[in-house]
Amino acid sequence: MMTYILFIIGFYFLIKGADLLVDGSSSIAKKFKISNIAIGLTIVAFGTSTPELVVNVFASIKGSTEIAIGNVLGSNIANILLILGIASIIYPISAKKNTVLKEIPFSLLAALMVALTANDALIDGSSFSAITRIDGLIFIGFFTIFLYYTYGITRSDSDINEPPVKVMSIVKSAAYILIGLTGLVFGGKWIVEGAVAIAEYFNVSQSLIGLTIVAVGTSLPELATSAVAAFKKQTDIAIGNVIGSNIFNIFWILGISAIIRPLPFVATSNFDIVVNIAASIILFFAIYVGKKHTLERWQGVVLVMLYAAYVVFLVITR
Repeated sequence: MMTYILFIIGFYFLIKGADLLVDGSSSIAKKFKISNIAIGLTIVAFGTSTPELVVNVFASIKGSTEIAIGNVLGSNIANILLILGIASIIYPISAKKNTVLKEIPFSLLAALMVALTANDALIDGSSFSAITRIDGLIFIGFFTIFLYYTYGITRSDSDINEPPVKVMSIVKSAAYILIGLTGLVFGGKWIVEGAVAIAEYFNVSQSLIGLTIVAVGTSLPELATSAVAAFKKQTDIAIGNVIGSNIFNIFWILGISAIIRPLPFVATSNFDIVVNIAASIILFFAIYVGKKHTLERWQGVVLVMLYAAYVVFLVITR
């Protein structure tokens, strides 16, 4: 029983820890005269992905690789179908041309890279499929390219919403960072242990728990960010947050996880990869239907319905 209680508390620790880490780090960065936009594209972007990262690191160390892969794939699917769907229902989301023509395809490339690197048995005829350490290094290489591209946007696009940064004393900032890291460590540990226990108790795969409960739980920072941005009609932040998170999740988080420990891959997860790829393609074309570069409310409803159908299918089949 205590494991299940800590599993629930772990999500609070994880999300609050990430929030405190971002606030403390951003404050120190501001003290050193680092621009708001640079803080937003580095500390804040990494910060909202720390829940997925910490859970995956613990899952990799523990050998629960199904949770590690399921968490990333499930988070990416939830980001597009659920979170972006909810955000566009709150307020229609208009995307910049860069987001539509470059960032969404880059997110699609990330999903395709998982399909290619994970299917050794299907592609090479190997007896064993895994995302290996070399694959992880390749992912990190793509992630570096994405960071360089993002830095280029900040140099050329003056119309980027800069996140506000609250400046605190060095002592308070350091305390925020320390408490945040502590929350992340304990939260991540409890979530992985709880996910394994739930899977064993209900006799379901760890992959199912990773794709659903853990994935949605670790995506709560993205949900909060996109929902608030949509409510404030800052739609570029709403969609940019989701697409950026999907790229981070695969190239950065899955890359780091594979470097820590190669991730064995089961063929059933190919369905989740296909859904991930399909979600990116649907998003790309949905923005072109009706009002150009706008995801309208009715399209958001369709995305949420697709996510509900996907979860029901998972529960029935796994």
